[in-house]
Amino acid sequence: MSTSGPPEAVREPWEPLPAGSDLPAIPGPREELAGGPAPAEDLPPTAVLPGPPADAPPGRPPHRWGLGAYLLVEAVFLLTSLLLVLPYVGPDNGSPPPAMLLLSLTVPTLLAAGVALLATWLRGNGPRIDLGLRFERADLTRGLAFGCGGLVLTIPAAAVWSRVVGPEANSAVAELFAGQRFPVPLAIGVFLVVWLVAPICEEIVYRGLLWGAVQRHVASRWWTFGLTTLCFALAHFEFTRTPLLLIIAVPIGLARLFTGRLGASIIAHQLNNLLPAVALLLVLLGVPM
Repeated sequence: MSTSGPPEAVREPWEPLPAGSDLPAIPGPREELAGGPAPAEDLPPTAVLPGPPADAPPGRPPHRWGLGAYLLVEAVFLLTSLLLVLPYVGPDNGSPPPAMLLLSLTVPTLLAAGVALLATWLRGNGPRIDLGLRFERADLTRGLAFGCGGLVLTIPAAAVWSRVVGPEANSAVAELFAGQRFPVPLAIGVFLVVWLVAPICEEIVYRGLLWGAVQRHVASRWWTFGLTTLCFALAHFEFTRTPLLLIIAVPIGLARLFTGRLGASIIAHQLNNLLPAVALLLVLLGVPM
């Protein structure tokens, strides 16, 4: 009669070992096939677990808009501007009335920025994430710093450029309102648009929408800064002023580059537009310059 006990049950590789066993655990087939990472406690102290990029919003997919959205915004701006001034083109049609001039300055800019915002809502994560359209307390001081630094460059550059080029150095807005006299409310409206509204809209379009579109194709943020700065200068269609517009755009773009938000670049842009807006206000009120 055999004294040996009952045969031991065959243990499959994926079954756990009995409690108290000293044998090493055999990895199961699912773990081997998946090749999953080792538990955190088994990793060396210097190991870095994989994860999303530091600047990627958690749980947010990348936006689905690109250069096509920017081209659509530019088309909306140009078409709206053309439709507003077309009835007054020609020697027999006369000059647009002050109210229409104010509309031609305001409506295309607002519509362009509105289309840019709509693109981020329909095909992205909204302007706060996709465009960096948010303000923090530090944006005011940084925007003022970049704006003041820009004025140190642009004021003497504008003076030199006006001497070199002559009357053609005037901006398109200055030429549009040349010789006009506005009622006080409309003149103040033009001042506020040039000083406050236009910089917000232009930053949404260029340092927001165009910036994000270029980033999809260019790895370096400095290339993004350079290309958007050049596009900003060229998109004004004031080719005699393009070198001056490049100088103006550099500190504004640097504010966007170093903060990653539009808040600082908007403040810098508004500070840059303040002196031209004051000069235009005085012209529209008939104050001798």
